[in-house]
Amino acid sequence: MFMRMTRKRQTWALFIVMMFGLVMAFAGHEIWFSLSPAKRGSQDSYIILVQKGETPARITKALVEQGVVADAGLFHRLGRWGRFWGRIKAGEYKLSPAMTPVEVFSVITSGISVNYPVTVHEGNNMYEIGAALETTGLVEKDYFVSLCKSRPLMMQLGYKPPLPPSLEGYLFPDTYFFNRTMTPQDMIRKMVSRFGMAWKQEYEMNAAAMGFTKHQLLTLASIIEKETGTAGERPLISSVFHNRLKKRMRLQSDPTTIYGMWERYRGNIRRDDLNERTPYNTYAISGLPIGPISNPGTAAIDAALRPAASDYLFFVSHNDGTHEFTRNFSDHAKAVRKYQLDRTARQGKSWREQYKKERVPQSYGRIAGDKR
Repeated sequence: MFMRMTRKRQTWALFIVMMFGLVMAFAGHEIWFSLSPAKRGSQDSYIILVQKGETPARITKALVEQGVVADAGLFHRLGRWGRFWGRIKAGEYKLSPAMTPVEVFSVITSGISVNYPVTVHEGNNMYEIGAALETTGLVEKDYFVSLCKSRPLMMQLGYKPPLPPSLEGYLFPDTYFFNRTMTPQDMIRKMVSRFGMAWKQEYEMNAAAMGFTKHQLLTLASIIEKETGTAGERPLISSVFHNRLKKRMRLQSDPTTIYGMWERYRGNIRRDDLNERTPYNTYAISGLPIGPISNPGTAAIDAALRPAASDYLFFVSHNDGTHEFTRNFSDHAKAVRKYQLDRTARQGKSWREQYKKERVPQSYGRIAGDKR
């Protein structure tokens, strides 16, 4: 009897030891898996998009297909036991087969998505910004432009009637970091918010003292920005436009003509283009355009508020980013013959080299104030 009980105890003890060993082996395997990359030392990386509400099964399948995870079942269980699945956040994540499953979960529960840098340069317009965004795959250019013209969106952003024709001028130049979890509206909101941070109350006060509204000041600054090839000339270029406005002369700025025909512009302005009456073409209309033609930086806004003291009414490009400023049409015509009509004066010169050095927006390289 005693011997039988002893054997039973030994059997149970052996069974318990075996079960414990199996549990430990299983747990050890799970731990080993959680700390082992799918491909140690791999230099590969993949972008994985996790949509809002995506199931653990679909996420696991995508990771296995990309080779980031070696075993779907073990990864799925690790997510359940570690309570990771309930903490997954939608986003676009950069993952590698060299990462352990625990590291993979750490990334996809962080909410820190892959960001795409998009630089809005001083003088870029909404069409150019839309094109830059389209190259990242974040939004189609045409849709972005349509949102910039959306009156409901303007009102959501706090603009009050009379509303501007678009958000042109209010998309502040800066480098932004966008990700695929953001809507195009979020991106625009970020640019407009940055404008609000850069805009100073004194700008509006000084503009009012000069007889300009905020919108008119931005419009003038946007023209100055597009006409400037060398940063130091901004105040002089500003003075030309201020002087022409005071004399009720048309501004005759080529960038305004180009903006009014943006989708049709192919690199050259024809006489018919100069005569076309658009709300922006300052060869055909008097005063300022209906709104900004670009998004100016603070330097252009400052120049619009603080023009140089001059009596210049014309300027023509030297073809190197700088300009010849003149006081009357006779002198201007001479400068045009010297720097524009004489081909030898243009050979080997390019405002682009100056632009690269100073990283300021281009002048379109034509003749501002030309009475052709």
